[in-house]
Amino acid sequence: MSTATTDPRLPMRPGTTSATFLIGIAGYLGVNLSPYMISALEDAAGLEFLAAGWTVTGVLLLTAVVGLSVAPLCAGPRRHVVARSGLALGLAAFGTAALVPAPAVIIAGLLVGGAGVGCAVAASGAAFAAFRDPDRIAGFNGLANRGIITVVLAVIPVLGIAPISVFGSLALFCLIGLALSRWLPKAPTIGSSAAAGIAEAVPMRQGPASPASAKTADRRLLTAGLVLLVTFTLWAVGEDSLWAMAGAVGEMQADLTPAGLGLALSGATAGGLLGSIVLMVIGDRLGRAVPLVVLLLVGGALKAATGFVETPTAFIVVFIAWNTVYALSFMYFVAVAAALSADGRWSGPLLATYLVGSSLTPVIGAAILGALGPEGFTITLGFVSVVLAVPTAAVAALSSRISRSAKAAAAGQGAGDNSTGDDSAGTADTRDDDARLTSQPTV
Repeated sequence: MSTATTDPRLPMRPGTTSATFLIGIAGYLGVNLSPYMISALEDAAGLEFLAAGWTVTGVLLLTAVVGLSVAPLCAGPRRHVVARSGLALGLAAFGTAALVPAPAVIIAGLLVGGAGVGCAVAASGAAFAAFRDPDRIAGFNGLANRGIITVVLAVIPVLGIAPISVFGSLALFCLIGLALSRWLPKAPTIGSSAAAGIAEAVPMRQGPASPASAKTADRRLLTAGLVLLVTFTLWAVGEDSLWAMAGAVGEMQADLTPAGLGLALSGATAGGLLGSIVLMVIGDRLGRAVPLVVLLLVGGALKAATGFVETPTAFIVVFIAWNTVYALSFMYFVAVAAALSADGRWSGPLLATYLVGSSLTPVIGAAILGALGPEGFTITLGFVSVVLAVPTAAVAALSSRISRSAKAAAAGQGAGDNSTGDDSAGTADTRDDDARLTSQPTV
């Protein structure tokens, strides 16, 4: 009799989900605080606007590069070491930048801290794959992320945009992530039965899975994962280019005022919260390929439309609608990557690749807008989404097949266990799950 299950993933629990979400927020907070970081650098370090902007771009690029570099470690037993080391480094570096009023120390602290939280991005991204329902965990994460970030963005101006509030916030979330890191899900060991289930999910030929077919499936998964990372990076460039240039496009095309831009940005955040709730409710009922392709096509149309609206109200409505679709698409991408491999092999680097595209968008977006004007700019961004829908559909369909195969294999194994007449098998599995959720290795 065997009590082992073929499903290596874990159910959602408060401790593991909180650790995963908050460590991820610690890694991504710099992206959301980048306007405040630029202002704080201008005031505290005496940098010109352009120099401050390039400094923040350097911080984000370091986060992305380090995240990509350590992502393979986060798919194995060193996930906790990576997370804790990076968060501790971020805490020390950002804390120093917040407390020491010396320009060279502030700049160095931000750069080192950016590198440190790259470890948090990779560890949190890999941990998403440890849960049994990638779609709902992505939705819950989006809701938590948007909600917390909205509060942080509202509180900092009240406290005053200064190193102690801006850089101190970065240090604070590193501290919170470090405190919760013991509950970060560890990378599961995928047994041979699970590997065979993945092989069955990858279309090759009829017949049962064999070691040779498993190797072929692994190669196809490698191709699918790499395609997903490249596609996601290019998609990030297109999406964040519009976000970065929203004020310029709105002013040039629709006479949008600074107050109108503020309304558009705050409304876009609310739209992201709505998208998170939608995904939490839907889960994987519609699969991933069809919803994601529809979202990319609709998002492309809405991006193109922002360059043709002629009133501030129309621009704000279209912009909020686009950002709602963007947020939902982002979460579906995360779910696709998490479903490809339970050890986080692809969800770990996915979030770091987004930062590569995001950190370069102010420069890229400004160049395209200057060369093509608002209409040509938004049409180009919309066209990018349409083109990327093709490879995205293929990878998303594969991830759905893998999820269905894993669930079927787990159900079959459970039926086999029950046929022995020993009711203790299910109880043992539950205890094993609880033990994996509450017991983390000492690092």
